[in-house]
This record gives sequence, C-alpha cells and structure tokens, in this order.
Amino acid sequence: MFLKILLILAILFQLVASTYAVRLIPKTRFNAIWILFILGFFLLSAERILQFFWVSGHDAPMEWTVWIGVIVSIALSISMLYAHKLVNHVDRMEQHRQSFSKYILTAVLRAEEKSRSHFARELHDGMGPLLSSAKMSLTAISRKGRSPEELRIIENTAYVIDEAIRSVREISNNMSPHLLMNFGLARGVQNFINKCASIHSEKFTFTTNIEGERFDEDVEVIFYRVICELINNSLKHAACSEITLSLRREEGALCLSYSDNGKGFNHLTVADFGMGLSNIHSRIHSLGGKLEIFAAKGCGMQAEARVEIPQNRPHAVVK
Repeated sequence: MFLKILLILAILFQLVASTYAVRLIPKTRFNAIWILFILGFFLLSAERILQFFWVSGHDAPMEWTVWIGVIVSIALSISMLYAHKLVNHVDRMEQHRQSFSKYILTAVLRAEEKSRSHFARELHDGMGPLLSSAKMSLTAISRKGRSPEELRIIENTAYVIDEAIRSVREISNNMSPHLLMNFGLARGVQNFINKCASIHSEKFTFTTNIEGERFDEDVEVIFYRVICELINNSLKHAACSEITLSLRREEGALCLSYSDNGKGFNHLTVADFGMGLSNIHSRIHSLGGKLEIFAAKGCGMQAEARVEIPQNRPHAVVK
C-alpha cells in the first residue's frame, strides 16, 4: 500500500512538473533540448503508471516498459550532450541584458550632463549680461546728485547685484565646470578642492600623475561627479578633519583612491548616503569600471575606483 501511494505521488509530481515545463516552452523559444527534457518527463510518468499497474496486480506488457526506458535514456542523453547550448543561450541573454542596461545608464548620464551644460550656458549667457546691465545702470544713477540715504540704498542694491552675479557664475560653474571641460580632470578636481578648502576647515590632500592629460568626456565627467559627491558627503555627514584622494593612471587604467577620517558608517545597511552609494557605483559601472567601498563606524571610509583606459587611444595634453 505504501509503495502504491509513493507511485501515485511520483506520477502526480512528474505530471505537474511536465505541465509547468510545457508552459515555459515559448520562453525558451521552442528550444529542442527543453522539449526533449519534457518528453523524458512525460515518458517517466508513463513508466510510473505501468509500475503502478504491476504493483496493483494487473498485467502490463513488459515490452512497453523497455521501449519507454530506451526512449527516455536517448532523450535525456541527447539533452545532456547539448545542454551546454541552453546554458550558452542563457549566458548570451544575460550579457545582452547587462550591455543594454549599461547602454541605457550611459545614455541617461549623457542626457543629464547635456541638460546641465545647456542650462548652465543659458544661465550664464542670459542672466549674467542682464545683471551686469542692471549694475551699470545703477552706477550711472549714483553719479548724479543723490542724498546720502539714496546713495546708501543704491550701494546696497549694487551689493545685492554683485552677489547675484557671483551666484549665477558659481551655479553655472557647478553645473558645467569650465575648467574640467577646457583643461581636464586634474585641473577641474583641483579647482573644486580649492573652493572647498577656502570655506571649510577640513584638511585636503590631493595627489595625481595626470596633470594636463585628457580622457574621454564621459570618463572625465563621471570621475569628476563621483569625486565631488564623495567630498560633499564627507563634509556633510562624516564629521571628518582630513580628506585624502589620489587620482592616477597606472597599468592602462584610471584609478581613484579616496578616504576620510570621519565617523564612518555601515555601507551594507545604510539606506542612502548623499547621492547614494548605489548611484556612485552605477556611474563607475557605466564605464565598465569597478568600485569598492570600505567603511565601518568610527573608522572613516575608503573608496577605490578603477576604470580601464584603452592604451592605443591618443591622449591630448593641455599645457
């Protein structure tokens, strides 16, 4: 009786598995290997049914069992011999998915930078001249005979206009830094660090061996954005006193080493850290690079990024 129950359960499980496998045929694009596996499952179910008849005391042709066993053996053997094709198909699909994801991410980042550059240019070329004209008009007004109270108001207004001009230039430069675009990654990063050092008490240490060297625009922009975000995160959240970074070219790759001596964090559980570690990783990944984060509470943080740079590509050097 126990054997009959096991046979019935085996038959049911095999039929359910076979039915589910049949439903997956379109997703495998009617792969012959998958169909052979399904055939083998159905034939094994038929063999279990014959065995159930024997156990129940009914006569069943032994010949059928032999034929079923032979067909199942052939079907499964062929399937196993060509199973690597199915595995290769899955690998190709995964590679296509990763390539497509990388393409989409790169397109999004390029569109973002294009929008930043366009907005920065419109802001600088549009608001800048207007504010400068307003200041010139205000200066002309102040030359005429004015009371001390009127001159004080004009002076305050001129100061506000100067601050507005400075803010427009700063916002425009932050959105699309001209030093990065015109003189390269090292100059752009150094300029950003100099600005941070002028308004923050933290000590900055920056070393590089790529002075004046130019790379693809995507590489320069993404490394610049990642470095700026790491520095901003340290200044806002880390409560650190020292920030150290190194940007160097070695063995055909552009490498970034970054660290601070702040309070640290658990990067495996932190939900969001500024722009987010996941977004920083996505930017480096879009270049086909690798990013590693080392951090612990009370021990600061370290980041190591590496992106391969083609050796045969000519690199301009800015004097």
